[in-house]
Amino acid sequence: MQKFFFILVFGFLFGINITFSQQSNELVIKDTISTKAINPLAPSRAAFYSAIVPGLGQVYNKKYWKVPLIYAALGVAVYSFANSNKKYHQFRDAYKRRLEGYTDDQYSFLDTGRLVAGQKFYQRNRDLSAFFIAGIYILNILDANVDAHLLQFNVNDKLTVKPDTFKNDFNYQQNVAITINFHF
Repeated sequence: MQKFFFILVFGFLFGINITFSQQSNELVIKDTISTKAINPLAPSRAAFYSAIVPGLGQVYNKKYWKVPLIYAALGVAVYSFANSNKKYHQFRDAYKRRLEGYTDDQYSFLDTGRLVAGQKFYQRNRDLSAFFIAGIYILNILDANVDAHLLQFNVNDKLTVKPDTFKNDFNYQQNVAITINFHF
């Protein structure tokens, strides 16, 4: 089952690579407001890079500060998974030896009920850590994709929304407002 899932994931990733290689890069569209060229394939390319190597899509988007955060989150989740998996196997082996009649394991001070409870506890933590690893990986891909989409928006001083204060003519008090400026 794990081999099938492994082959399916890599087949999907290589299938995306083939799809990208068949598309032409001539789809560069000019923005109507500015003269900056927009590459419509940039978001999918950033997501693909992040799917291959976590953080590579952020490097492609030139958001270098996000890469250590991604690897720190993945590192904590992988460490938690490895530690919980090790403890789970220790409790499981001690429980199996206890059922066989041996009492010379490292958890000889615990009864069988406590060994089962420890086994369930570390199994749950291991499964949650695996869920967090998958979640961080998916968020990494989504972040690269959304960030590449947002890089294509025209953000300059011609269109601004900012707070402003003005004096009320009736009682001469300062009022707070939001001004919207649109310059052609």
